[in-house]
Amino acid sequence: MSKPCIWLLSAYRSESHAHWADGLVRRHRDFDWRRFELPGRHFAWRIRGNPLSWLDDLPSRGSGETLPDAVLATSMVDLATIRGLHPRLAAVPTLLYFHENQFVYPKSDRQTTSVDAQMVQLYAALAADRVAFNSEYNRRTFLDGVDALMRRMPDFVPEGLVERIASNSGVLPVPVDAIAPAQQRDAGLIVWNHRWEYDKNPELFAEAVCRLAEAGIDFRLALLGPRGARPVRALERLRAALADRIVVDRAPDRAEYAAVLARAGIVVSTARHEFQGLAVLEAVGAGCRPVVPDALCYPEQFDPVFRYPADDLQGLFDRLCAALRGRLPAPPSVTRWTGPEPVRAWAELLHGLSGDGG
Repeated sequence: MSKPCIWLLSAYRSESHAHWADGLVRRHRDFDWRRFELPGRHFAWRIRGNPLSWLDDLPSRGSGETLPDAVLATSMVDLATIRGLHPRLAAVPTLLYFHENQFVYPKSDRQTTSVDAQMVQLYAALAADRVAFNSEYNRRTFLDGVDALMRRMPDFVPEGLVERIASNSGVLPVPVDAIAPAQQRDAGLIVWNHRWEYDKNPELFAEAVCRLAEAGIDFRLALLGPRGARPVRALERLRAALADRIVVDRAPDRAEYAAVLARAGIVVSTARHEFQGLAVLEAVGAGCRPVVPDALCYPEQFDPVFRYPADDLQGLFDRLCAALRGRLPAPPSVTRWTGPEPVRAWAELLHGLSGDGG
């Protein structure tokens, strides 16, 4: 018997989207996957232009190409336009998956305030047969964002728009690969394993750990995570002020990355944008104590003892001091994300979507 065929449409193959897509295909080999992916760059063009980029790759009106059993698209995909340009796909069951949503994405100085990206996601959610989010925070902020946007419109807003999407949606996290803790740990090793970009707020992290050093507190730093070609002021500050405390300063390969997390004591997030927080979940699963903002997706993951007021330097400093002095509890369980349940839930959803039934 042939495997059910699923088309995976990912319009912005950034690091987190690639991690999700690669893991999905690797874990679920009982499907015949066909992937359509676009590079993670030129955001405005990607989110509006992906139907044009795939115009000649997807089945046309008169095409004799066999259709898939299901389509899985990320929320960067303009699904409504794609189904309009390729009406043969209109009858194919479709799942729209939200890694993020544009209603609460922090804006940089280089971004516009257009609602265009928000409307793409709204139309896609209405065009999909099923909608899934990687966290309840992601789901709630999307629905709240749609409601707020529609309240700003002058007239002809349909009744119950948010309720239509809500009734067809659920939460399905990205499975996190478990990392086995090392037998020996360095309780004073603090890990930063995020992108060195504005939405992760590395300046707050740099200021807090510099204050720890000024206070004479013993610790070491593992500065992981991707960094671009442009100099990062926070990273340069840490290199200049705390060079003797930095034990790793690069975006390592997977084996080295896992080894660092397995022996570190603390993982820190200062993010202003986080919908599931894969990096923190990986580190906590490996045995690190989390120090995270009391915001975003983190309240649904970690008890208050591990959280500090968002964007609050003193709160972050105090929580780091508590962690370094052994005043925080043991790392919490994250098996909701690293265990078998999310993989099983994905399998059930994909089999049901493709009509296979498992």
